[in-house]
Amino acid sequence: MLRGLVTAWKVFCYSVGTLVAGVLLVQLWFFGHILYWNWYEPTSTAFMERQAVQVQQQWVPYARISVHLKRAVVVAEDARFLDHEGFDWQSIQLAMAKNEERGKLVAGASTISQQLAKNLFLSGERSWIRKAEEAAITWMLEHTLSKRRILELYLNVAEWGDGGVFGAEAAARHHFGRTSVGALPGPGSVGSRRFCPARGATSAAVLRLTSPKEWSRSSGGWETRRSPDTLRACRKRQRAWRSKSCRRTCA
Repeated sequence: MLRGLVTAWKVFCYSVGTLVAGVLLVQLWFFGHILYWNWYEPTSTAFMERQAVQVQQQWVPYARISVHLKRAVVVAEDARFLDHEGFDWQSIQLAMAKNEERGKLVAGASTISQQLAKNLFLSGERSWIRKAEEAAITWMLEHTLSKRRILELYLNVAEWGDGGVFGAEAAARHHFGRTSVGALPGPGSVGSRRFCPARGATSAAVLRLTSPKEWSRSSGGWETRRSPDTLRACRKRQRAWRSKSCRRTCA
């Protein structure tokens, strides 16, 4: 009897040890990629690899992305991006209260860092295991990369609408026929019009929706199938926001 208990205990300890070692190895794999991406751009992400269609994505350095687009995305997606360390606890509390009031999941509070972690390594499924891994990766991102680099990565790898469109540059060319860079491109190049504040708000609205595939093109321009107030809300928040720290960081 005692011998059987000892054997069972050893098996349990070995199993737990193997599980812990496996989890640590996975975290080291994530951390190694994050360190690498501090200097080099990702060639692909978990979300891109799951696409059934050809991915449209073109990397644009942070300094060349339109300041209007950068500010609009921060305002729409994560207004306290510069103030938190990956988790916006105030928004989390508000979202929990709203979900409890409605009796179902109607609001989220993911920050830009959390969304970047999900886009780079994970999937869009809703599970506690995925959220726990997302939290761990978010902590790594915030303690390894600068806010500027996190935003640069996010603007280049986030999914912007249907058709396998990833990143601000591919979105600007695909949806608006223009480039996302702040300066006018050379003669004869695609998208030879400046990316203005209104386009920045419109692009941010795409990201603001629960699903980027909720957008459709109509004869009169762009509209949302799910929430017609999303674009107006993004433009209003963009006009109202006057954070000096954002203007400095998003320049």
